[in-house]
Amino acid sequence: MTDAPQSLDMTRSSRDHHQLGDQLQAWLVGKVGPTALVSSISGTSANGMSSETILFDASWEVDGATTDHHLVARIAPDLGDVPVFPEYDLGKQFEIMRVVGELTDVPVPTVYWHEPDTSHVGAEFFVMSQVAGRVPPDVMPYNFGDSWLFDEPTERQNELVTNVVDVLAQLHEIPVDHLAFLEFPDEGDTPLRRHVAHTRAWYEFACQGGLPRSPLVEAGFDWLDEHWPIDEHGNEPETVLSWGDSRIGNMMFDGVDPVAVLDWEMVGLAPRALDLAWCVYAHRVFEDIAHIFELPGMPDFLRPDEIVAQYEARSGATVGRLDWYLTYCAVQWGVVFLRTSRRQIHFGEIPEPPDIEDLFQHKPSLEAYLRGEF
Repeated sequence: MTDAPQSLDMTRSSRDHHQLGDQLQAWLVGKVGPTALVSSISGTSANGMSSETILFDASWEVDGATTDHHLVARIAPDLGDVPVFPEYDLGKQFEIMRVVGELTDVPVPTVYWHEPDTSHVGAEFFVMSQVAGRVPPDVMPYNFGDSWLFDEPTERQNELVTNVVDVLAQLHEIPVDHLAFLEFPDEGDTPLRRHVAHTRAWYEFACQGGLPRSPLVEAGFDWLDEHWPIDEHGNEPETVLSWGDSRIGNMMFDGVDPVAVLDWEMVGLAPRALDLAWCVYAHRVFEDIAHIFELPGMPDFLRPDEIVAQYEARSGATVGRLDWYLTYCAVQWGVVFLRTSRRQIHFGEIPEPPDIEDLFQHKPSLEAYLRGEF
């Protein structure tokens, strides 16, 4: 048996939190007045490697009475920290959380302010409420064992999956005429074509500056083009809101009930199958890693056929097989690993390998998908 790693944690930021606290207080005074006080500022070891998440407490007077608030600042990453994405549209993230909170029962934090002026903390940011709950951990991955989700009985794990499917169905019910601001500006004559073009541009960003290209990711894009998901009439599936990063690690739970849906960096417009596939495939990535370390994992959790059946029963929509969308997710994860691996190399956490694809922890499943093995 291969020994499991003692830690998979990665450096998320080089920012100084004490300085951030002073900057946030100065900014908050301009928002709510001179009584504003920021305290207890800290980073978080929670999931996610994109925007920086800062937790802080704040108080200020309202009508002569002091009010206390537990807040979160989501800050665009410093360019020197090797960000995952080429750009961070925090205004779009702020707006979609507001829309979801207004139009659905999907639990999202209350959003307070979006600050596009980078002079305050050195980057764009927004502020939202803190939510109490527990998250299926990435570090160590929840399916490695010794996590609250792994220890739940099977029926409770299944209940959590049902609740996650309900969240996705609710998100997909939001009328797209409320969501024009989510459309990607990339070339293409349909939202899905523009979505894939957006991912291609993301891949090109990951290869800038002479960084290694990935023949496997490029073969994946070719496969997607050759197997484009259209029906006998040449039509793509219906376009809906796509959360984008729809994995359970981006949700907080009270027991197995969702209490917060987080991380909207990848939000856009796409067929409903994409969110289902991302939810399934994110778990598959962790299963691939568990297999490397000869751990039992959770092979019966988030199975694609069961997810599709539950979703179709809940939504009344037909999804069909996820094969194309699973492959697209695997291609996107290739780009993610290009950037997160580059970040680890930048911070001296791992050496640069002879072949960058050696760092693709999902390589076996992507290769299998390209062979048509699902």
